[in-house]
Amino acid sequence: MADQKTPDQKTPDQKTPDQKTPDQKSTGQKSTGQKSTGGGQHTAGAFDIRNIIGALIGLYGVVLTVMGLFADPETAKTGGVNANLWAGIGMLVVGLAFLAWARLKPIVVPEHPAGPGPAADAGPAGDGDRPRSH
Repeated sequence: MADQKTPDQKTPDQKTPDQKTPDQKSTGQKSTGQKSTGGGQHTAGAFDIRNIIGALIGLYGVVLTVMGLFADPETAKTGGVNANLWAGIGMLVVGLAFLAWARLKPIVVPEHPAGPGPAADAGPAGDGDRPRSH
């Protein structure tokens, strides 16, 4: 009966959110923007293509929205619709969706390539230009 624990008691291996991992304690490092998933992997971060696409579409959306608000809407050409405004708002929504997608489901990149690269297949020095015999 002495071994039973109440729900508020923690075992020694459970950590509270403010406790640091052993790696953080020994190196004194603070958390960076890139997430580490362990096993030599990290997220793509700013180099994720979804961030680039979302930023570009969002930038064009801002330009079109500003033009739709402050420039001549030329509704006679578009059948009574302010095309710049609505296209800009749509592009802002799509750009934000790309950025949210990249943030919520990040791409995990391994530290080392999974398969052998060309250097591993080249064989001895100077033999890289001819096929290897098996």
